[in-house]
Amino acid sequence: MTTVVLADDEALLRKALAALLPLEGDITVLAEADGGESAVEATLRHQPDVLVIDLEMPNVDGLAAITEIRRVRPGQVILMLTRHARPGVLRRALKLGVQGFVSKSAEPAHIASVIATLRDGRRWIDPEVSALAVMDDCPLSDRELDVLRVTGEGYSVAEIATRLHLAQGTVRNYLSSAMQKTQTQTRHEAARYAREHDWL
Repeated sequence: MTTVVLADDEALLRKALAALLPLEGDITVLAEADGGESAVEATLRHQPDVLVIDLEMPNVDGLAAITEIRRVRPGQVILMLTRHARPGVLRRALKLGVQGFVSKSAEPAHIASVIATLRDGRRWIDPEVSALAVMDDCPLSDRELDVLRVTGEGYSVAEIATRLHLAQGTVRNYLSSAMQKTQTQTRHEAARYAREHDWL
């Protein structure tokens, strides 16, 4: 029996998966979560074999929730669901140790099969997601992407430095380099450019 926590803010999809996954495999759904914060709480409380989590949720998104979960349960097996697997997001998810990546449009039988694959210690990335990763032409370094991501959230240079545990001068250097590479005039333009090109 494989135990699962389901985290998705779309109630209809979450309820459908909760009902259908046990029919498709030897799966027990221990809990459901409708956002990132409740996903962290449910995962840490129930300690499932596999966390099935949506990428895009309000307030605390899937990646932020996974980051928090990893601090407490570094070995947690995670399957990420998404409608639009951007290359930058895939890269960040893989860096966080996400073992599986599946489109939200996948059939429940396929999702159940992937859950079993992950439970057995293997990985699974849907072919279309792999293709996007191969096509990733982002010229920015991971750290440059980090500072642009926080810039896009509206933080000042000082706040970015605090959040990323960097010196303010280092943050300015990363921002300057990112602006040069994106041929933009301000850090906010650079962040917008990176987001429009699906690098964040």
